[in-house]
Amino acid sequence: MFESILVPIDGSEHSVKALRVAIDLAKKYGSTIYVLEVVDETIFYNAGVLPPLNAVKALEKKAKEDVDKALQEVHSAGIKGVGEALEGDPGTIILDYIQKNNISLVVMGSRGLSTFKRILLGSVSSRVVQESKIPVLIIK
Repeated sequence: MFESILVPIDGSEHSVKALRVAIDLAKKYGSTIYVLEVVDETIFYNAGVLPPLNAVKALEKKAKEDVDKALQEVHSAGIKGVGEALEGDPGTIILDYIQKNNISLVVMGSRGLSTFKRILLGSVSSRVVQESKIPVLIIK
């Protein structure tokens, strides 16, 4: 039923819970879990400033570490996992990733770490729910 499950993460407690739910579902359905973290540099540009290079590098490094940590949890549960850290607008990247990787279910946290952006533009999870053509399970 759910051959491939995408879990967008950002290091928040909600994304950790989403990963654990996805692992449980993957055990039941024999799914592959795709872990994705999106480094969102658009906050800097939307504020009218160039991001400091060291800040961008730190965000990219943290995203890769988050993905590796999540994949360790997936693999230790005996589940096949694929992970990637990408840059860009999180909603757009997640929706594109769904299409490119033939994802059958998205499991994501209800809140991430980008509170400022959520106030201005709406939450990433809300956008994914509204625009996705596949089921999206939101974990609170």
